[in-house]
Amino acid sequence: MGSFISFTKRIYTLFNPPTAPKFITPKPLKFGILGAANIAPLALINPAKSHPEVVVYAVGARSLAKAQAFAKKHGIEKAYEGYQALLDDPEVDAVYNALPNGLHFEWTMKALAAGKHVLNEKPSADTAEETRQMFEFAEKKRLVMLDAYHYRFHPALKRAKAIIDSGELGAVKNITVDLMIPKGGFGDGDIRFDYSLGGGALMDLGCYVISTLRYMSSAEPTSVVATTHTVYEPKSSAYAESAKKVDRRMEATFGLPKDVTATIRCDLGMPPSYGFVPQFPRVGFVVECELGKLEMINHVQPTFYHSITVKIRGGHTRVEKVYKGTEGKGEEWWSTYRYQLEAFVDRLRDREPETWLSKEDSVATMEWIEKVYEKSGLGSRPKSTYVQE
Repeated sequence: MGSFISFTKRIYTLFNPPTAPKFITPKPLKFGILGAANIAPLALINPAKSHPEVVVYAVGARSLAKAQAFAKKHGIEKAYEGYQALLDDPEVDAVYNALPNGLHFEWTMKALAAGKHVLNEKPSADTAEETRQMFEFAEKKRLVMLDAYHYRFHPALKRAKAIIDSGELGAVKNITVDLMIPKGGFGDGDIRFDYSLGGGALMDLGCYVISTLRYMSSAEPTSVVATTHTVYEPKSSAYAESAKKVDRRMEATFGLPKDVTATIRCDLGMPPSYGFVPQFPRVGFVVECELGKLEMINHVQPTFYHSITVKIRGGHTRVEKVYKGTEGKGEEWWSTYRYQLEAFVDRLRDREPETWLSKEDSVATMEWIEKVYEKSGLGSRPKSTYVQE
């Protein structure tokens, strides 16, 4: 009963966080959102309510009507028609780039050129080279840029990593990472299936699984050994041509140093079992070691629920759950995005964040995404035609 009450309280507060009084001195950081995207409330608007140093100040969308409707719904002061109009506002300190993958490069570069710090939705861009250019430009402009791999900021994942790093289970031998969603969540016309906008399961979900693989192994893969994929099959013939290069499902096997192996699986639409029984989402990873294994369920959104199961070969099994960090920051109801926002603001305020993702980390993840696509025969997503002036 106690765990159920705790769960209910945690989830309620997650979606109804206390509104923190905003600092007057220094003045709150004003964020602008590029794109009236569905992810924005979860990723920034809701987390910002409880952060005393953040105000979501503006939103820019393709049409003024859409921007105004979004602003009214979420209590945002300014609404702009077009993205450049938002970037031209001198009151905007930082930008959350929530645009489709294929637009990340252009509008992150333009945001940086306008002197704005950037929280860039994952994956970084369509190619590793674009990712490298964005970070180098941010460094040149002395601005903060962070790719929004929000799951990396939660204390539950840090605990799983600490167990592996402690040596309790011995050397790592194999890693399997899954992020698969049942069919029905996304349909024809969804940007995730639009090749021109950087669509595909490996781009949308695979960036998480490859990032997780690299993080939990503390190593870079040495090769992509094999891949299998399923191409998206749209119901409407209008989307057939674009879908030819879009992976609905991708599986890849990697070689890592010291004879470690790894497999990643991502799927934007798992078909029903027996043709009619919906499958449950598969979100988690297993790290097999010399002396046992660790399994974590739901490492991407652990605030909702998660478990870390440690099995000692021939010995005991224990289950851990970590909803609050031990370093002094955070509450049990903080989402991965709230922890991420804390780190981003700390960096902007010249405070040392507890967790950070480096330029090298973001670039490496994109490099391996491209290598998997190359091995699969689908090829990388089309690079942006935008050229920085």
